[in-house]
Amino acid sequence: MVRRTRRTRHWSLSSLLLTGTLLTAAGCSPDPADTGAAADALKTQAQAAEPQGETKELDSLPYIEPEKASKISLQQLEKVTQLEENVALHMLLPPPTNKELEGSLVRVMGEPESPVLLVRSDALKALGQIPESPGPEFFTLFSRLDSSEISRRIQNERDLAAGKQGRVTDRNVIFDGRTPVAVSKGLAFNLDQFNRFIPQPLSLCPATPVSTMQGWGESLFITSPAVVLDPARTWDPCTGAGTQGGVWTFAHLMRQMAMTSGHTPETFVLKWLEDWLNPQTINGDVVPARLLMFNQVIQPWAIASGHTATLSTDATGHRFVTLSGPLNLNIAPFRLTAIVNRIDLGDTVTGASGYGGATTSRPVDAGELRFIFNIVQPNPWGAGTQATCGIKQATAIFEYGVPITGCSNVVQWARDWTQLNTFGGFNAAYLTHLQTLTESVVLHGKAPTKGNKNALNQLRTNELPLGGVWELREFTLTDENPAAGTDMPSDGLLRRHTVAQTPNDTAFPFVGNATNNAFVLGPVKATVPAAVGPLPANCSSAHTVPYSFGGGAYRGGNSLVPNPFTHWEAFGANAADPRDVCARHQFSLNTCSGCHGGDTLTLFTHVTTGFIPVSMSSFLTGGGPGLTFGVGDTQFGAPPTWRFADLERRWKRLHELAFCTQCTNVISVGPAIVDRIKEIAQVVPIDPIGPVEKPFPVGPIRDLEHVKKILDVRREFAKDVRSEPVDFIRPAQQFVH
Repeated sequence: MVRRTRRTRHWSLSSLLLTGTLLTAAGCSPDPADTGAAADALKTQAQAAEPQGETKELDSLPYIEPEKASKISLQQLEKVTQLEENVALHMLLPPPTNKELEGSLVRVMGEPESPVLLVRSDALKALGQIPESPGPEFFTLFSRLDSSEISRRIQNERDLAAGKQGRVTDRNVIFDGRTPVAVSKGLAFNLDQFNRFIPQPLSLCPATPVSTMQGWGESLFITSPAVVLDPARTWDPCTGAGTQGGVWTFAHLMRQMAMTSGHTPETFVLKWLEDWLNPQTINGDVVPARLLMFNQVIQPWAIASGHTATLSTDATGHRFVTLSGPLNLNIAPFRLTAIVNRIDLGDTVTGASGYGGATTSRPVDAGELRFIFNIVQPNPWGAGTQATCGIKQATAIFEYGVPITGCSNVVQWARDWTQLNTFGGFNAAYLTHLQTLTESVVLHGKAPTKGNKNALNQLRTNELPLGGVWELREFTLTDENPAAGTDMPSDGLLRRHTVAQTPNDTAFPFVGNATNNAFVLGPVKATVPAAVGPLPANCSSAHTVPYSFGGGAYRGGNSLVPNPFTHWEAFGANAADPRDVCARHQFSLNTCSGCHGGDTLTLFTHVTTGFIPVSMSSFLTGGGPGLTFGVGDTQFGAPPTWRFADLERRWKRLHELAFCTQCTNVISVGPAIVDRIKEIAQVVPIDPIGPVEKPFPVGPIRDLEHVKKILDVRREFAKDVRSEPVDFIRPAQQFVH
């Protein structure tokens, strides 16, 4: 089934139906402020452009047999290795970007300081190391697996089948990056075959809870008024309902963040807001001032706090605010609209892997926890209704790195979030459990090695009313030095930061720019898998927009979205070359402006402003459970059609971690093993992204005797043992936003 929707009706029908029901129950009404001149201008732009998105049933995607869809297999060894490893992890790797490495029996992956050695499964069978190979395209890593991990997997399968997590399905949606490309069925773990040393596919859960709007809203993207207007934990600056300083308020988060900053929480927040009052140069990008921050946020807030605010200028022309008394954080004009679980970001790359190529080993972490606030200007303040709220088209998103590491801890974190789907609604037990989860992240001291000992990764803003054009900014508790290429945690105030994966859009325009073209067809394309297509399948990248490129500063200090359908182009890209098309798409989609514009057909924000509960973009919902939202390529048109169902993807990842992930102990080896490989084979089979630390001669290893010698010397270089999920080596993917 295919449904086409005009862009002006882009918010998914399922979301709108849910919103309407909850609005009626909550007694809310639309805010007249949203029908002002700025909003009317945006609607006119959207209606003029009229691009279309396409919703399509997930079940209409191609079907793949489970055995072919699984990219990881686990095999018990008949006898343990010299390092007491008892299992073989077989991984389906993409072809190397460097074509010289095709046919190599060994691949060196991971970080230069802790390389990971993988051997082609067929070679291990030929050497008598394993009794059976899952196929010539698989590479193998030996590890130690506790039998309790198998028992836990089997028990999880039984619990799911018994309905302990609700209704289940055996449908598995196969994603390439953010794009759903196929469907398959789950596979149960066959203990009998495992005990007979036969490889067992692991990457598909045999059953997962059915994906529903209710499920998403309880454990992934929580927008219910029962949570965001919870009277015990939130305070509404529009109506005055709730508890001032509650655990889910802007005031609480800022007070925790300001500790050990050297400033009071009130000054900490004021200095952050003053950032808009002066132009700043960030990595060569001149970011203009937006003086309406004073008129629309600071001054009204000061008046509501019982004080006066004066905008002053010093002898150098620097603007600052003088207050007759501190801002009252308890009545901050930031209204909570969503709490978001981004455990899916736990499989992002933390740094370019010198040996990675199109595949990289991933550190284990638990992703992010996010709070989304809408900026308002109530009149009366704290004593009115939603109709008098002065809702602005502006959001502030607190994005915390969950301070949990280690495979078993991440698995438990995932289980804790899935438990939210078992309380039968947003009752007292649910709210208490959710508070426990959020407080374990946001409280001061939870991240001792980060700025102010706070877990914040970044605070992002996306707003229109302060400057007439949508602008995204990013703030961190780090000292970013683009010239030196460093970004170090540091105590103190929130500081401006370059925006993730986005060039300076003033110096390097969206369309027709030679530098952008060179970057897409150079560094981005270099990280795209060699075997792309047919599109949209197998399209991913591991690029990073650098501080400098082409001889000058490149990454931007802000991101502007001058119309709803911004995207980035590479004029030299060849529409007939799938890698060119993929590289251009990956580059544009992962910018702030592309993700919040044409590449997802999103009208600037992925959640609406003005209503509680918010509605979500079709990029997030896919159009609803069981659907995908399709967008034609913004440079070349359709085909290809890039499909999105991001909450479906996040749901899948959450339950994979919670119920179908086994933790294994991987023995890391020291970097000196690379020198020994060079001695044995005269070459090193690495597939690097960019420069590596040592100038190794790169080439394939095709001699079985060399493979045997390399396996024998592993023991000499063994270091520590790391707990990793069995899928800790995966194709590199970008999930920035």
